[in-house]
Amino acid sequence: MSERLLVAVFASPVADVLRRWAPELGFRVQVLDPDPGRGADITGFAEVDGELDDADVVVTDHHRAELGDVLRDALARDVRWIGVMGNPRHEGPHVAALRALGVADDDIARVHRPIGLDIGSKAPAEIAVSTLAGLLADRNGRPGGFTHAV
Repeated sequence: MSERLLVAVFASPVADVLRRWAPELGFRVQVLDPDPGRGADITGFAEVDGELDDADVVVTDHHRAELGDVLRDALARDVRWIGVMGNPRHEGPHVAALRALGVADDDIARVHRPIGLDIGSKAPAEIAVSTLAGLLADRNGRPGGFTHAV
């Protein structure tokens, strides 16, 4: 099994757990945060180490002001999979942010939300486990339970 690149967007507690645990599951992790003061590996997709056509991009904070810009940049690249954490009962803030930037609805639809398996995750480690399990299911061609109870 070759390593798949996992780009965790925004330095956050969930990104910290993904950075620690994902390598055990065959992921090479880079944490991207446009704010250089947050201690991330990179500040933008131009700095990603490697090709993105087999990369999984996971947005770990849907409240950041830079959400639309970062997702627009990811969608402009040939990224395999993009997902944003969030509650499935509400439209994600990424939709309005991307529309405000003129991103086409077909591209917005490429963004998965919610991400991970529906295990009732609340704490950062639980969210990371859920996310990694969903990515493993996808990598292995399994449905993995991405359908969430609403």
